[in-house]
Amino acid sequence: MKLATLRDGTRDGRLLVAAPDGHRAVPSEGRWPTLQAALDDWTHAEPVLREQARALASGAVAGEPVNPRRLAAPLPRAYEWVDGSAYLNHVRLVRKARGAEPPPTLETDPLVYQGGSGDLLGPTDDLELGDPAWGLDFESEVCVILGDVPRGVRADEAAPYVRLVCLANDVTCRNLIPDELAKGFGFFQSKPATAFSPFAVTPDELGPHFRDGRLHLRLRTTHNGALVGDCDAGPEMHFSFHDLIAHITRTRRYVAGTLLGSGTVSNQDRARGISCLAERRMIEIIDQGKAQTPFLKIGDTVRIEMLGPDGASLFGAIDQRVVAPRATEPKEAS
Repeated sequence: MKLATLRDGTRDGRLLVAAPDGHRAVPSEGRWPTLQAALDDWTHAEPVLREQARALASGAVAGEPVNPRRLAAPLPRAYEWVDGSAYLNHVRLVRKARGAEPPPTLETDPLVYQGGSGDLLGPTDDLELGDPAWGLDFESEVCVILGDVPRGVRADEAAPYVRLVCLANDVTCRNLIPDELAKGFGFFQSKPATAFSPFAVTPDELGPHFRDGRLHLRLRTTHNGALVGDCDAGPEMHFSFHDLIAHITRTRRYVAGTLLGSGTVSNQDRARGISCLAERRMIEIIDQGKAQTPFLKIGDTVRIEMLGPDGASLFGAIDQRVVAPRATEPKEAS
């Protein structure tokens, strides 16, 4: 089952049930007007939404054409956005780039941070570059959307809590990170709003490619029209989504609608390319003594997509352009 959210003038949009190819969709049954409403009542909502999806796929219902530019993130705002760093090659490279050592528990204890979730970008929303000195970067990731998760879930119990799978561009201001981390209190200003793919799909839609809490397909990243990454998201995900769920529920529970990210997809094989510019810059430092590749600048484009074995786009594309910051509306005098 493939779901999306149409921008309809409300804060949380209108839930759409999409055809397998993502070209047509119908509004969800009226009891669940938003994705969050469906997640809150998943036991009842899921079978009804699946029946809508079957009717659309069979042609019993025609549906309406989908315009990706009218789609918001599947969850335009979420209760929580928790991002891991499950690809250890990425951790090692970016830590080395900023002169920091990986933690001694790198291979046994997952790294996670909690990002902003009140303002999530749609798949074609612009990336505003406030200051080029901030070092704006993309990060291509796989994400899952959780149902209600109790405290203390073990990894081998975690699979039923994964409701949906999607992609993300976890945007990062690289040059703001060192000073923030030096305070010993984590990321904040260095993490602007994250963008998400047009569609979120149920794990069964991915067939055998989603197994053991990992998505075993390649994640493609295009920068300014050139393919820069074709990274395999499966084998080198050291901590699976099931491991990450076990980690984050050690001391607290999570509510339906929590977003959980994999971290930047990264492979040791350089032929697979990169999923963020920071990795390319580190490789340049290793090979040439200094970074040559600039971070994102105004006018740059980024496209993130995952194709199935038949070449079809599974989640639709995150397709963004970097722009100058827009002027804010003046506040009314009180």
